[in-house]
Amino acid sequence: MRRSTPSLLTSAVLATLLPLTLSACASSSPAMTADAAAQAAGPGMGVSARAPDPLLDTVLAGSWRSRDNVARDQYRHPRETLSFFGIAADQAIVEISPGGGWYTEILAPYVRDAGQYVGAVVDPAALPAGRARENAEKGRAATQARFAGAPAQYRGATLVSYDPGAPRFGAPASADAVLTFRNVHNWRMSGQAEGMFNGFFEVLKPGGVLGVVEHRADADVPSDDSTGYVSEAQVIALAQAAGFRLDARSEANANPRDTKDHPNGVWTLPPAKRHDAEDAQKYLAIGESDRMTLRFVKP
Repeated sequence: MRRSTPSLLTSAVLATLLPLTLSACASSSPAMTADAAAQAAGPGMGVSARAPDPLLDTVLAGSWRSRDNVARDQYRHPRETLSFFGIAADQAIVEISPGGGWYTEILAPYVRDAGQYVGAVVDPAALPAGRARENAEKGRAATQARFAGAPAQYRGATLVSYDPGAPRFGAPASADAVLTFRNVHNWRMSGQAEGMFNGFFEVLKPGGVLGVVEHRADADVPSDDSTGYVSEAQVIALAQAAGFRLDARSEANANPRDTKDHPNGVWTLPPAKRHDAEDAQKYLAIGESDRMTLRFVKP
């Protein structure tokens, strides 16, 4: 999956060159219960797996990032999150369900010159006719348009379309990292979570990292829970059942103000803001949801 290059530049050199080039573009383990997974998790709160990279700081300050996205850095903590996951500029990275591209506009430029960015989107052809297929078509088209509209920023970035019923994200053992942000609750509701984690395990190289950020429930929730929250133990159980080892946890995306009892679940809070107008200040004061940040490794 990674492109070959004549030579790998150091991060310091890349940090100098990137603004110049972009400025014009203004084997599965047995399944475990969630409780058993929590007890077997082992590692406590993790520290950053990689020292801060000047190139990442350059990308985070990039003029191509939308103002709305930059405003959410205070909630999504991209520098701390990606450093904790150990993401480096020479890695082959698969981002699952890029959505609106919040992390795409960071990750793709970051690995553009020495690594590879792959956005994994649902294959519309794998879905029955209807709203889900239409949404998948729109999502894939939007990501393709994003790449085409900023060739300097997204040079070399690619898409892979996957069947959610039998997901494959690339050649086996071809990726250094798989990243997923706030998606696990959707896969649990649709009965696809186990297959997705198996797919992550397959595409990663031995020693590769699975980075998961997800809305955090205080206790286990039913598979059909519609609040958007999932417990850490449940996510850990899914990953361990697929063969992963929990390497560390981070509180980079924690929010103790989130009471998790909102009328429309996580979508009550920013950025969705599905609440009555008179409650705007209440939920703005809470901010975005409390989120777990977990780093898994493929043995």
